[in-house]
Amino acid sequence: MNHRDLSNRLRILAVDRDPQLARRLRGMFPEKKAEVLREVDLDRIPDRFESDSFDVLVVASSACNRAKTDGIEILDLIANNSPTTQILFLAELEDIKAAMSALAAGTYQYAKLPIGDEELRLLIETAIEKRPVYGTNLLLKTGKREVKFERLVGSSVPMQEIYRQIRQAAATDIPVLVLGETGTGKDLVAQAIHQQSDRRDGPYIPVNLGALPSELVGSELFGHEKGSFTGALGRREGKFEEARDGTIFLDEIATIDQRMQISLLRLIEQKTFTRLGGKKTISTNARLIAASNEDLANAVDQGSFRKDLYFRLDVFRITLPPLRERRGDTVLLVDAFLKRYNGVFEKNILGIAPECIGLLEAYHWPGNVRELKNVIQRAALVCEGEVLLPEHLPPRFKSDAACPVKVAFEVGTPLAEVEREMIVRALSVAQNNRKRAAELLGISRRALYGKLHKHDIE
Repeated sequence: MNHRDLSNRLRILAVDRDPQLARRLRGMFPEKKAEVLREVDLDRIPDRFESDSFDVLVVASSACNRAKTDGIEILDLIANNSPTTQILFLAELEDIKAAMSALAAGTYQYAKLPIGDEELRLLIETAIEKRPVYGTNLLLKTGKREVKFERLVGSSVPMQEIYRQIRQAAATDIPVLVLGETGTGKDLVAQAIHQQSDRRDGPYIPVNLGALPSELVGSELFGHEKGSFTGALGRREGKFEEARDGTIFLDEIATIDQRMQISLLRLIEQKTFTRLGGKKTISTNARLIAASNEDLANAVDQGSFRKDLYFRLDVFRITLPPLRERRGDTVLLVDAFLKRYNGVFEKNILGIAPECIGLLEAYHWPGNVRELKNVIQRAALVCEGEVLLPEHLPPRFKSDAACPVKVAFEVGTPLAEVEREMIVRALSVAQNNRKRAAELLGISRRALYGKLHKHDIE
């Protein structure tokens, strides 16, 4: 095998409803040599290639037969747009005709099932040896997008912007204000800024101000001396002392009262504070990150939040998108949560049924990522098999019906404009799922990609 074949970690995507194929591939290639991922639905393969690239695509003919779209058309799309991806077609005896079509579509090779492990391994290694040296995945809209960033998961356009802003914030020591709905992951953004910054070796101290009684906030943040109040039996360091040369994250900043707002403003301006009941001035070099799920500007207008403190906090703002605006991220988050809860509950759940994915993608997620995590936690707990099914989801998903969307145009609207608007609306209704959008428009997947390029739609 030449020097470039397996010297870098391979990425293999196995497409089969039976998890056995992915298991076999993982057994053939050690984890340090290859990452084997699995997809149960061939219709979802173009979506996977929009956000990621793979060295080898191994497709079972049974998955090709079950595809709602023409399976060979999907393979043709990948072969034409990702030339360095080698496609292996594994055909049952009755599907040999489909294998011939797959070869015509650009598949590197096919094999009859059943196939032994050694033969399958040699096929993959030979495919890697013969693949083109040059080529890129043209289905990636803006180059390869990051799927994970620190503990954040998501490859959507809004999340790529969040990752960029985190890097910018991490390069400085200025205060950061993180805004977003409940459950969007503001705490994870704060942790990511800390880990990306020069303070990563220092402490990271999170404080949920909303969970503290107002009379204890001062003691929690600044510490206290013995006897400073009833119950103060000894000296106690506050969170700003604990943070020292690290980062302190103040969540739900809008909940603190006016007196504490003044104390916090003084600390930001002077970089010093005193413990409750103390006289000694203490310096702090802690980097401050604050977060709120409320509109702080509106709180300023209403007089519940000090304008001067607001401006001191709002030096660099990061606004997290709600999950409903993060097209394509739901499946990535589900995969991440499944891996976590497989370990927690000692399960072996390998994937999620396509109809289950459809229900999750159509849901409006008022609780955002936190709600999705809880849903997958519950589903993993009650699932006894290897695939999550709709029956494992909470009852609210079974009655969640999509509302019909109507589009009207004035007579005289140019046809090109009508076509572009219909495509944009179909993508919106389909939550940016290309397969579903093509079905809504009554065209093939390949035709949809052509029209996306024609109208410069990302």
